[in-house]
Amino acid sequence: MTKHKILSFGELLLRLSSSGSSFLGENSQVVVFPGGSEANVAASLGQLGIACSYLSRVPDNELAWQALSALKDLGVDVSTTLFEGDRLGLYFLLSANGLSKGDVVYDRKYSTFSQLQPGEIDWETMLADYTWLHWSALTPALSAPLAAVCQEALEVAYRKGLVVSVDLNYRNKLWNYGQQPIEVMPSLLQYCDVVMGNIWAANKMVGSSVLETLTRDTPSEVYFEHAKDSAQEVFELLPRCKHVAYTFRFMDSATHNLLYGTYHTREADYISSINETNNVVDRIGSGDAFMAGLIYALVNDKDGQDIIDTATAAGFKKLFVKGDFGNGNL
Repeated sequence: MTKHKILSFGELLLRLSSSGSSFLGENSQVVVFPGGSEANVAASLGQLGIACSYLSRVPDNELAWQALSALKDLGVDVSTTLFEGDRLGLYFLLSANGLSKGDVVYDRKYSTFSQLQPGEIDWETMLADYTWLHWSALTPALSAPLAAVCQEALEVAYRKGLVVSVDLNYRNKLWNYGQQPIEVMPSLLQYCDVVMGNIWAANKMVGSSVLETLTRDTPSEVYFEHAKDSAQEVFELLPRCKHVAYTFRFMDSATHNLLYGTYHTREADYISSINETNNVVDRIGSGDAFMAGLIYALVNDKDGQDIIDTATAAGFKKLFVKGDFGNGNL
């Protein structure tokens, strides 16, 4: 078994959640959590005992240090982080209890990370001691220069023989610089060994097919067949890809979540059991916990069924943990 050392690259964010019915007014209170998809993955991996570092670009101020300290306390090496610029990215979760029936409002423009340009990170040096690079589609969604930064990193990772994993996070509010994911992502995904997302994100990112007739009430066995077809299209479009995992998450209310996952190789397909609860505490970061569980299972050479069961369990258990970071439970 290869002993992996993982570098997770992305924007460190602060999440502001209202503890009442509104952000506005004298009775409102705001709770702040550190977050960001790639930081969330690193937080879970650190707690699971996987050697993991986190690379972002943040201002040298107390807010950034406190967020990084939270990661460090969970076992993540944050010494790779770059300290430049003046502004940390934010997002607001507009729901009374931190649950996701409220909208998300991003405040990431002109953040220190969003101003990162090609050529500013020496990827040859940065990746010298790592065996695995993790990134997400959220980074190239922010700007054309950041898509180019991802291209730089992926080319070096490929040349050095690193395993590359990606989360196909799709946020339509972020893709606003004149290009759609299908115009940007296929060239970046060519370098990836592990692709995680869902069948709808795969359609947006690489153009794999998805039926418009699929709904919340579509049976899991039907979704499994569609997931198999989608994954095989991804394998055909991305020759380097060896692993595809999809989540299926449905919400009927702020405290309800139905979650299961599928895992695919070029030779076999697997589906987890269905997990359902009406007692969600915080669903933000559950997909990132799933991603971390997937990486953990692959690093530990688990078999196909164990891989999807481990990833799904990690995603489901995050639903009962407040904040963006999971608690590392599988």
